[in-house]
This record gives sequence, structure tokens and C-alpha cells, in this order.
Amino acid sequence: MQNVIYPLIPETLDDIYVETEYGDRVDILAYQFYNDSSLWWVITTANPGKLRRDTYVCPPGLQIRIPLDPNPIIDEFERINRVR
Repeated sequence: MQNVIYPLIPETLDDIYVETEYGDRVDILAYQFYNDSSLWWVITTANPGKLRRDTYVCPPGLQIRIPLDPNPIIDEFERINRVR
């Protein structure tokens, strides 16, 4: 079994910034912004040092970055995680 590799997600001018509130979860934010809760990892990966991959819970009061278009990120994820 291979380890999953997450791509680097560079900042863009289209990124959205939100301040987390009590009860926010990355899976719910992914559903809100991407209509797909399984894309929680895009938000987590875009916010290293702020959000953790071992929990969906977002600490309140953080400013986090939400990449507007997850499609190129998903494409890169699939490219680097193809069976080698």
C-alpha cells in the first residue's frame, strides 16, 4: 500500500478567505464551497500549520484559505498518486 501524497496548493488571486467559527468542519466547508464533502483534504492541504488532517474540526477564529477551483488540484493529486 502506498502513502497518499498531497500536492502543493499555491495561492491564487481567486482564493477565498474565511474566518472559522465554532462548529466549522472542513468536510462541511468542502460541501459548502465545492458541493463535495470528500474534498475536505483540499482545504486542509491549502492551510498547512492551521488545519490538521486527522480531524475535520476547525478551531474557531482562524483565517483559512479556500481555493476557488479545486479541479486543477484534484488533477494534480491524481497525477502524483497514480500507481507507480
